[in-house]
Amino acid sequence: MITLAAVAVSVGGRPLLRDVNLQLLPGRRIALVGANGAGKSTLLRVMLGEHPVDGGTVTVERRLSIGHLGQEPELPDEGTVLETVMAGAADVVAVEQELHALRDRLPTADPGVLPGLLERLADLEHRYQTLGGPQLESDAHRILAGLGFTGDAADRLVAELSGGWRTRVALGQLLLDRPDVLILDEPTNHLDVDTVAWLEGVLSAWEGALLLVSHDRDLIEGVATHVVEIANQTTHTYAGGFAAFVEQREERLAILEAAARNQAKRVQQVERFIERFRYKATKARQVQSRIKMLDRMERVGVPADRVREPRFHFPPAPRSGRIVADLIDVTAGYGGVPVLRDVRLAIERGQVVALVGPNGAGKTTLLRLLSGELRPLAGRVAFGPNVRPAVFAQRQVEVLDDDRTVLESFRAVLDERHDKANPRSLLGAFGFPGDAAERRIGLLSGGEKTRLALAQVMANPTNLLLLDEPTNHLDIASRDVLEEALLDYPGAALLITHDRHLVRSVADLAVEVRDGRVIVDVPSPAAPQPAPSPARSGPRGGAATTDRHRNRDRIKRLRKVVAAAEKAVSAAEAEVAELNRSLADPTLHEQPERVAELARRHGAAKDRANHAMERWLAAQSRLEEAGR
Repeated sequence: MITLAAVAVSVGGRPLLRDVNLQLLPGRRIALVGANGAGKSTLLRVMLGEHPVDGGTVTVERRLSIGHLGQEPELPDEGTVLETVMAGAADVVAVEQELHALRDRLPTADPGVLPGLLERLADLEHRYQTLGGPQLESDAHRILAGLGFTGDAADRLVAELSGGWRTRVALGQLLLDRPDVLILDEPTNHLDVDTVAWLEGVLSAWEGALLLVSHDRDLIEGVATHVVEIANQTTHTYAGGFAAFVEQREERLAILEAAARNQAKRVQQVERFIERFRYKATKARQVQSRIKMLDRMERVGVPADRVREPRFHFPPAPRSGRIVADLIDVTAGYGGVPVLRDVRLAIERGQVVALVGPNGAGKTTLLRLLSGELRPLAGRVAFGPNVRPAVFAQRQVEVLDDDRTVLESFRAVLDERHDKANPRSLLGAFGFPGDAAERRIGLLSGGEKTRLALAQVMANPTNLLLLDEPTNHLDIASRDVLEEALLDYPGAALLITHDRHLVRSVADLAVEVRDGRVIVDVPSPAAPQPAPSPARSGPRGGAATTDRHRNRDRIKRLRKVVAAAEKAVSAAEAEVAELNRSLADPTLHEQPERVAELARRHGAAKDRANHAMERWLAAQSRLEEAGR
């Protein structure tokens, strides 16, 4: 359908992509992943014919229907939600319009042309049936219901919708139209967990070709038949979902690292020869030959992201009471109209609470109550002593000054408590190392702007984090930094996110917000057992005064990290032991090629085991320090 062969692309005279090979075929569902700014959106524009290539070829089959959902799709303001979605099925609408026109013409048609008109009518009716015309409206309603347009929401005017809901309408158009090739650029941004799960089911059954840009591990695992990663300006294709991608990528990188080490040893040997015999006349020809060999040698490159990412460290903050925030019989809303009713919820120090539920249910309203931005219509919001909240909302990305550099913008929000901190080190933990801190904000991608806004919020001392969809536009590496930061966070955090992996990884409690109610006894996605409810019921005991109780939540999260590291160490050591047994086989000397392969795998496995052990030691040290 669409084939890219050895494609090279530059932006503003700067090389961005090289030697890109990609093929979209019927039934192939590709997840395109890579760091923010790596060139994913540019590659989509190349496939759509909206960006020129500097080299290679882009082949698109004739008469191919392509549907594309960008991060900020444009829709006409005229018409209702249902009308706009149905307009997406352009072929069906065109056939239906011609059918109506032809039927109106038949009663007054000249007898001489009537047979031809009747034949055309039969053809159109057959095509209308084949395209699913009779059930088009019911299909549109079904898709809209999956996208969260319940009740009479399908009759709302598109002009009244926010940007996130307009994106859903645009997605509905594409799903109803069923193009040969469907290209989606981060479609889960602004979707709630329920809608993401529904979309996963739809895309996993997609019969055409699908190219999906996403950083949602669960969505990729459930949908993709292949994962294509953009790294080091080129693409690498892996068969399978996200788990298979991670495993195959590690194997490929281990091979690269081993090849790079072997090449470095060879280069050292050649350089020593050159240095030793450079001025010896009898060796001049051999020296020149080796110099030319080094010049011609294509160096094995190991991706920069193999370098260990710096960890983000929260600045010291005042210690709060055990109960950080308490909502007591709270009713809240706007213009006197309640959105939430009779909310009873207590948030404890060290607790990460994930708010789940459909969009519009009141999750953001709950967050605004805790930030002080919204006052309750009834009831009371009480804060413990020394509570210092910090809020991340999507609007903070929108108000960044495009003319400032990353470093200038970051320094502007640091308070006086950061006089000993190095802003560049803090930015490095959020993916802006070295010269990246000097880039103008106007040149950043959407994900890079989100990272900067998160850094600004999390860098100042705080003991109550309020995060509203912080993972929108973030790449997988940035989500990992956020995940580790939340696991290590000593204060309380309230998190709204559609990233199911993040909820499972960091949340001590999932709180469902639905139909104006807050249900606090929902089992945490992080564990199969029901999580303890922080609802205001029963006495709160004096055990909170002990050191162990005050530190228990931090220790619990650190134990998760240690357990994961221990598992990685065990797996790597088991692989080393198995390879040792294979290398001890007395008949192996008869298979020199297998010896070389086993030796290579053995070296790579030992490196992985050493790296896993380093991670375990670091995590264990942090756990022991917290337990003192």
